[in-house]
Amino acid sequence: MKRSHNIAQLSDLSIRWDLVIIGGGATGLGVAVDAASRGYRVALLEQSDFTKGTSGRSTKLVHGGVRYLAQGDIGLVTEALHERGRMRENAPHLVKDQRFIIGNYRWWEKPFYTLGLTLYDLLAAKRAFGRSLPMSRKQVAAEIPQIRTRGLRGGVVYHDGQFDDSRMAVNLAQTATELGAVCANYVRVTGLAKDRDGKITGIDALDLLTGRAIALQAGVVVNATGVFVDELIQMDVRGKNRIVRPSQGVHLVVDRSFLGGDTAIMIPRTSDGRVLFGVPWHGKVVLGTTDTPMNECVLEPRALDEEIDFILRTAGAYLLKQPRREDVLSVFAGLRPLAAPGKSADGKKTREISRSHLLIVSKSGLLTVTGGKWTTYRRMAEDTVNQAAAIAGLPRRKCTTRHLHIHGYDKTVNRASFHSVYGSDYEKILLLQHENSNWNEKLHPQYDYTGKEVIWAVREEMAFTVEDVLARRLRLLFLDARAALEAAPAVASLMAKELGEDAAWEQAQVEAFTETAKGYCLDA
Repeated sequence: MKRSHNIAQLSDLSIRWDLVIIGGGATGLGVAVDAASRGYRVALLEQSDFTKGTSGRSTKLVHGGVRYLAQGDIGLVTEALHERGRMRENAPHLVKDQRFIIGNYRWWEKPFYTLGLTLYDLLAAKRAFGRSLPMSRKQVAAEIPQIRTRGLRGGVVYHDGQFDDSRMAVNLAQTATELGAVCANYVRVTGLAKDRDGKITGIDALDLLTGRAIALQAGVVVNATGVFVDELIQMDVRGKNRIVRPSQGVHLVVDRSFLGGDTAIMIPRTSDGRVLFGVPWHGKVVLGTTDTPMNECVLEPRALDEEIDFILRTAGAYLLKQPRREDVLSVFAGLRPLAAPGKSADGKKTREISRSHLLIVSKSGLLTVTGGKWTTYRRMAEDTVNQAAAIAGLPRRKCTTRHLHIHGYDKTVNRASFHSVYGSDYEKILLLQHENSNWNEKLHPQYDYTGKEVIWAVREEMAFTVEDVLARRLRLLFLDARAALEAAPAVASLMAKELGEDAAWEQAQVEAFTETAKGYCLDA
């Protein structure tokens, strides 16, 4: 992906785009892939970096939603389970089968969860990842050596998917580009263009890297800006009721020794009515999440002390090795865009608001899509493009993404290496070490990331800041914030040489990243 080439196309006033998509998270990128695969002319604009917001801050799960099953939402669970299977089929280098165990401490829990999870498997049908089975106390302790054994009666094992969210987004952007879409990060929409009848005909935008204004003509504008959808709706019609109720989810990352194995733990009922996960991810363990109603939407949300304490306390009640604040390698927070139109957005607990996606068409023709989750991104995109085609009067074409391989598709990756997330691109990355042997040096002595991954991120993945690389291309900020801070100068130096920037740019990048990374360190 070459941003300069893409910006040149976006600046061509003679082009009329069938769809202009605003938002470069899971939803917007999914829509871009779907629309481009149908042969429509597509432009996607992201105000920051791809998955800077919610889509890069998930629990890293591709799942049907066990707790939604308990709530009786069979339709949502069935759809998600089928989409879970498609994600693994289409991106096997990023999505893998993950074993989960629910520890049982009461006599009725084993038969209860065995029955429920057997239904979970049946709903997945031929796309089931593995069979749910009851386990003995000894079997549970063997798989999760750090689970609390006092009062443990046994457990139930089930299977779900795990992935790397921001890496998936990068691959979706590459897929969309290969299909003919034009995607650009760091482009902010500043206005909506309308005709005399009040119908939207395009958008005005600003290239934040160059300061250049851009105007695009569009058959339809898709608002896929996540928790910020209401800002664009207000740009369309002042005074409209908000349709999103933001809910904050916090995750803590700790050393893998807190589980002691490769199997995840699921705590089915916490004090706030949610579930809590402890999931192995890139050699660490992700603990989360929370569900805190928020009134303000920001790009870089911060975890509240009470959320951090809740996760530590809840996880500690089920683990022999109890995590403490000083054990936390990184803490990250994300805002869920829960679809709650009108008055239902107020006074309702966020866990009671539907996780289904929502499509809204305004009188001007603005198409807003919100809600949903990563697992169902493809289905959300299919529904959105169908609606967009109708609004713009585009020729009807069938969706082709159910079996569309995502960029990097590789079924033979080595899961033991972080390089697995590159899939089929890894061989190309290895070639970079022949161009410059210094690029083979580690960015940090404790991690395997090297300079060649930084160069690849700049050349092929539209990375323009140190944060782009360390937060979303390599994920080090999410895995170990202090290590990321230590690696930042090396990354800035490599990027400056590749981008043709000077020492002042290097210093500014390190300072900006340091300020951001402080929010991921508990002792900052």
